[in-house]
Amino acid sequence: MGVLLIMVVKGNAVDKLDYNGIDCARIPEHIAIIMDGNGRWARKRHRPRPYGHRAGMEALRRIIEVCADLGVRILTVYAFSTENWKRPSEEVNFLMNLLVEYVNRELGALQDKNVRIRVLGMVEQLEPRIQQEIKRATRVTAENTGLVLNIALNYGGRAEIIEAARRAATLVSQGELTVDGIDEGTFSRLLFTEGLPDPDLLIRTAGEMRVSNFLLWQIAYTELWVTEVLWPDFSKDDLIRAIIDYQKRERRFGAIDVGKGR
Repeated sequence: MGVLLIMVVKGNAVDKLDYNGIDCARIPEHIAIIMDGNGRWARKRHRPRPYGHRAGMEALRRIIEVCADLGVRILTVYAFSTENWKRPSEEVNFLMNLLVEYVNRELGALQDKNVRIRVLGMVEQLEPRIQQEIKRATRVTAENTGLVLNIALNYGGRAEIIEAARRAATLVSQGELTVDGIDEGTFSRLLFTEGLPDPDLLIRTAGEMRVSNFLLWQIAYTELWVTEVLWPDFSKDDLIRAIIDYQKRERRFGAIDVGKGR
């Protein structure tokens, strides 16, 4: 990968980031993002919240492109949580319509980039027209072999675990699984993320220090990276900085580094 300098201005100082600062052999296989701050971004500009959500979609396009360029294999984004139904109905309707608009507008480009779309969550609870768009997007991109884009929609980590427990109980009652046969591997295969590795890196924008019911099972050993940047402003520069910081960390998964005595 050639040298690509990215200038980041902080006050009077200028930081230089480049793709050469990234160890291409240690690109996170799976990045998850809690895309937070759309409403605050709009409020700072004295605009309604939908204005921020639309800007957030533009940020998503940018990040999909850079993830594909860097060779990230899986990108999982938190689009709409089970708790988001508590928002005003006008905002919920806007978000659902924005999803349909995004699929209609971007599906061709995602197809050209060899991106495969998956949707995680309780899709069956969504409106029929939303379900139809989801089925179309997943069908059209099903054979793509590049970046896997997981869109967490009507998703909640606790609900996912409960649903997996119900599926396990059903399999036991049907004689297809024994109680002793339920281990971490078996349970993981009953989750919405079946067949995918756990996230290596979880990014949260807008400075909130919580995981907000996102991938609770899957992020047990995921590296966390939080930035004050609001999601619509999240750039390629920010993603590169997150990956470089991730690559400086030691992932021991509960073991110790014998050489360093810890």
